Amino acid sequence: MDETLSLLVVGAHPDDPSIKAGGIAATYVEAGHDVTFLSMTDGSAGHHETGRTALAARRKRETEAVAETLGVDYDVWDVPDGELLPTLENRERLIRYVREVDPDLVLAPRPNDYHPDHRYCARLVRDAAYMLVVPNVCPAVEPMDENPVVGYVADGFEKPTPFEPDVVLDVDDAVDAKLDALHCHESQLYEWLPHTFGILDDVPEGDAARREWLADEMAAHLEANTPMNVADRFRDELIERYGGGRGSDVGHAEAVEISEYGGELTDQQRDRLFFF
Repeated sequence: MDETLSLLVVGAHPDDPSIKAGGIAATYVEAGHDVTFLSMTDGSAGHHETGRTALAARRKRETEAVAETLGVDYDVWDVPDGELLPTLENRERLIRYVREVDPDLVLAPRPNDYHPDHRYCARLVRDAAYMLVVPNVCPAVEPMDENPVVGYVADGFEKPTPFEPDVVLDVDDAVDAKLDALHCHESQLYEWLPHTFGILDDVPEGDAARREWLADEMAAHLEANTPMNVADRFRDELIERYGGGRGSDVGHAEAVEISEYGGELTDQQRDRLFFF
């Protein structure tokens, strides 16, 4: 592919882009494309021992490690974790931000989710989508020529509607890179999430042991609690895309449901944005 694509992955918290779209992001980077991660909050609420100020600083350092590990740009807003709201101020901030990144594809959570930050992150992305091309909205930043394609990352919520993927992608070749990125989120993957799952005592000491545990035990808990075993959930779609041989063998997949609020996913855009 001669052109350089731009992917923007928006999450509510610093670990969200890595968990939900780390494989897609790593594949984009490997192909020579530009990737930006954005966390709309500082991640300062999610810990059972560390206070907000210290945790926000720690999680910012973790995103810097992710940026270096994956080869992405990573920005974190100064909104306190748990306090994100779909205000006009935040919408305009996002409009300006997206215009500056100028992505071809934006990935974000769906509006129905257990966490208010996730829901409002999704709503802000949805509310900003059309406004990206309107010149009189945030006129200090040049509007985009056309709306980027906006996609939702996979989740397990059923109401009001379940996640229905338009594209299911084999990211087996990117699993190690994704796990390396998740390994950078120490405060979440080895402390807070194991605490919430009731498995904190199972987390081993030592960098190498933790990385191995992440690939095995923690990955299984993420799939069971999210649920996020996308490859098994959407096996038929994988077989349709890649054929019976490869599609049946995919162990790790990521899926995207296209939002009707962004640009249209034509057949040409599908081949262009989801080239793997």
